[in-house]
Amino acid sequence: MILQSRTVRLRLIEPSDAEFVLSLRMDARYNQFLSAVAPDVAAQREWIDRYKRAEADGSQFYFIIERNDGAPCGTIRVYDLRDDSFCWGSWILNDSKTRFSALESAFLIYEFGFNVLKFSKSHFEVMKGNERVISFHKKMGAKVTGEDEQNLYFEITQESVEVCKNELASKVLQ
Repeated sequence: MILQSRTVRLRLIEPSDAEFVLSLRMDARYNQFLSAVAPDVAAQREWIDRYKRAEADGSQFYFIIERNDGAPCGTIRVYDLRDDSFCWGSWILNDSKTRFSALESAFLIYEFGFNVLKFSKSHFEVMKGNERVISFHKKMGAKVTGEDEQNLYFEITQESVEVCKNELASKVLQ
């Protein structure tokens, strides 16, 4: 499965992506707001192998974000599927990203959750202190639904995403 926009696409992760994923997760520029992992490519490959079983049963989906020329530039994941909502996260973009890859990958993951999986809303959490990502989600139309010591919890509807996408379409995505 490949989801594609103007400058990036999402493809399902494969065990052969372990080294790339680990390079993102171990890089201090990208991992400040991520859970720690061991610097072990074999362990990362095993984690992806286990994940692929969850993908097969439809309970989660982990994508590599690639530029349309095939160069990998990030990751994004869908998980915690509920009756009417999906969660997404594990969103990392490296220095190889395109100018609009954050926006494009977010719209692609919403397209997947809303149009492929048929959910009406999305829920997710962002660690407090991750101000750029918090601002991004609020600008997209996400609403804070709660918080704890570490995280802000958000929800966004398909309608809010469509409004944002339509507002930006003439400026960015065309």
